[in-house]
Amino acid sequence: MNLIQIKDLCFSYPTKPNTLKHINLNVKEGIFTCIVGENGSGKSSLLKCILGLNKGYTGEIKKEDNIGYLPQKSQIQTNFPATIEEVVLSGTIANNIKSIFYKKEDKEIAKNIMKKLDIYDIRKTCFADLSGGQQQRVLIARSLCATKKIIILDEPTNGLDPSIAKQIYELLDNLKKADNITILMVSHDIERALNYADTVVELIDGKITFKGKPSEFKIGGKK
Repeated sequence: MNLIQIKDLCFSYPTKPNTLKHINLNVKEGIFTCIVGENGSGKSSLLKCILGLNKGYTGEIKKEDNIGYLPQKSQIQTNFPATIEEVVLSGTIANNIKSIFYKKEDKEIAKNIMKKLDIYDIRKTCFADLSGGQQQRVLIARSLCATKKIIILDEPTNGLDPSIAKQIYELLDNLKKADNITILMVSHDIERALNYADTVVELIDGKITFKGKPSEFKIGGKK
């Protein structure tokens, strides 16, 4: 089953024509798909089209209704005075739009996810006091509160130490295997992506130049 279907997607910014050129891509349920490519290749633009944040594209996008999203760290305010629990719980807002109050089931969802990601015991800690890796773990938990099927992540390991980046990949891999969470992620870390992804998609100048198994992908022309 495809949770996202993209057919002949084209998109341009006013200052950058042909940002995305005739993109065709299916994201299958329970699969870890990693989009790789150089800066400016269109990776983040593609995610924003899928999420409806970029308007004015042509082509067709069909997608699952509830998608968890973790944007690039540069787009996230990391110093706001909220606890881990408050940040994670805010991810249920998409499921709670008719009320300004969190429902009992929303709190239970957040609680269970925090336990799964080993952050429940520190849930009263201020988000701003966490390390970069801990903050990403909290934001992944937040994204999971919005969905039971698919999360989209934009460079979740950018700026993290290699050992912490590995932990994030292992966390995502475990979510896929244990809970059948579909993962669509943009990453500049090609070598690590090849170790964990089921499918690799390469973008160059707004075009898909490779789509397939990691074992078939060539880095710099070499397998």
